[in-house]
Amino acid sequence: MEYRYIGQSGLRVTSICLGTMTFGSTTPKEEAFKILDKAYDFGINFYDTAELYPVPPDSKWAGETEKIVGEWLRTKPRDSIILATKVAGAASGWFVPPIRHGLTAMDRFHIKRAIEGSLKRLGTNYIDLYQMHWPDEVVPIEETMRAFEELVSEGKVRYIGTSNDTAYGLTKANMVAKYEGLARFESIQNNFSLLNPRFFDELEKVCRKEKVSLLPYSPIAGGILSGKYNQEFVPGDARFSIYLKHPLKRVREHAKRFFNDKTLAMTAEFLQIAKKYGLHPVTLAVAYSKHFDFVASTIVGARKADQLDASLAAMDLRLERPLLKELTALQQKYCYPMG
Repeated sequence: MEYRYIGQSGLRVTSICLGTMTFGSTTPKEEAFKILDKAYDFGINFYDTAELYPVPPDSKWAGETEKIVGEWLRTKPRDSIILATKVAGAASGWFVPPIRHGLTAMDRFHIKRAIEGSLKRLGTNYIDLYQMHWPDEVVPIEETMRAFEELVSEGKVRYIGTSNDTAYGLTKANMVAKYEGLARFESIQNNFSLLNPRFFDELEKVCRKEKVSLLPYSPIAGGILSGKYNQEFVPGDARFSIYLKHPLKRVREHAKRFFNDKTLAMTAEFLQIAKKYGLHPVTLAVAYSKHFDFVASTIVGARKADQLDASLAAMDLRLERPLLKELTALQQKYCYPMG
């Protein structure tokens, strides 16, 4: 089993992390338990959730994922698991989260309220990695970092991280932490895959120089790289089949970012490369996302337990130079297919 450290923390995690964002919506509790048990039995020690989950976000089930994970957590030794969760980002951001009446902010009040709710739902007295789900463009980062520091000092949180952040945001936050003597962000959880290499633009250098770890999410680009959307008949229950019919425009636009002519064309060629090397496309996509030295653990997900096998197979897969060269050439041919 391969382990890596997150940033400069004491969190020693498996190179694959189990994400839980569908638990409680498209994945019922019974199936979620099967997925969690399968990952645990395989040796996965790192699990990621959020107060906002499951997705797509909806007030009728927000927090349900943490409840499911918390119920399962009681069946395992707590110290055997590295548990990560997130405080919902600001309502001034890319969308208004359906929690706390749509008034969320990265201020002391909301961070305190969020951690209290997460600890209760998860049935634990501490979180190993507590993450800002997305930045706040209004509240000064100084207030945010001081609030996180209080949680660390109180023993409710071991380490902190950010998510959906920029090179500027990560650097600014950690400079504030350095000069004020506060806990710093040890990780950044951003979208990163063969179809979405934008992390290389600036954040790769920041992470390497500052010893902050990337925790890539969506390594198979929301299922696109599995090839299921390149079939003649796309499954009606697939994620983007559902999202494209969603009543909210934001959700439909989100789907189009992943599911478009350019991503499908690139995926068609990716599938040929996977076939050439005798690899399941999901296995290859996950292995690619965890290949880089600035990555601590790649977050994978599944709606059904049997979908997890191909992702777990990437644990010990190492990409040799000829294969990596072909993947790099493919990225250069289809520049930024997700925009």
